[in-house]
Amino acid sequence: MKRIIGIIAWTATAVLLLTAHGASAQKKRLHTVPCRNYAQVEAYFRYTPGCGTIVSGHRGGMAPGYPENCIETFENTLSHMPSFFEIDPQMTRDSVIVLMHDPTIDRTTTGKGKVSDYTYEELQRFNLVDRQGTVTPYKIPRVSDVIRWSRGKTILNFDKKEVPRDVLIRLVNELKAKNVIYTVHSADDARTCYGLDPDAHFSAWIGDMRQFREYEATGIPWSRFIAYVVSGTMKPEQRELYDALHAKGVRCMISVAPTVDRLPEAEKRKEGYRTEIAKNPDIIETDYPLELIGLY
Repeated sequence: MKRIIGIIAWTATAVLLLTAHGASAQKKRLHTVPCRNYAQVEAYFRYTPGCGTIVSGHRGGMAPGYPENCIETFENTLSHMPSFFEIDPQMTRDSVIVLMHDPTIDRTTTGKGKVSDYTYEELQRFNLVDRQGTVTPYKIPRVSDVIRWSRGKTILNFDKKEVPRDVLIRLVNELKAKNVIYTVHSADDARTCYGLDPDAHFSAWIGDMRQFREYEATGIPWSRFIAYVVSGTMKPEQRELYDALHAKGVRCMISVAPTVDRLPEAEKRKEGYRTEIAKNPDIIETDYPLELIGLY
């Protein structure tokens, strides 16, 4: 009898382990991008004629039940498509860097107040909400956890927020992350970051030829850059800028987050995405990357 019970118990345990293993394996089937080191990052972003379009998830990409700036949302996006993510660092009262777009938590969580008024542990009392306002089970993540999660999966593009550059760069380097780039709004900003970390890579705001020349004057290798051309569309009158960037091997990125993404109807958005993709942006940044599947 004991032997039979033991066999039953072993069988049940084995089934549970196999089920857990299967679920774990399924969860890990992600559409990753090459990002184990900066050589891979540079190769991934390098412009060549006919290189196609890369989709960037603005704030990680969003979907019903999946809020912005959330690891679970990043995983959901990668479970459907390859992407890299523009994300937003903020600092807590106890100097923990977390992900949050706004300086306050009111819009995206069940709490209220400034990020800087709470410790990290205090912030864990609240849940993230999705764009429709639905409360999710997900919590505000630490940037250190996001970086650890991202290894070998995707590239993280940190926007410029209230966290001092040197503090964020120090954390990235302590974690030996080679899949991180920094959004910079000027050549001087890029020069500052490059001075703090000679390995730094950038998503740079380059909206005209004057700004192009300012970045050229920094002496930072162009292989370190992708260029946000400060637009939601590729403009024929900016062809000189696009050609100059392409001649340096730099991809041009547009963002439809403030334009097409704002359209309330999914079909209207899809029509807008098709229109922009037909203009051949090298990178398109969107709140809704999953809606672009099959369009590029």
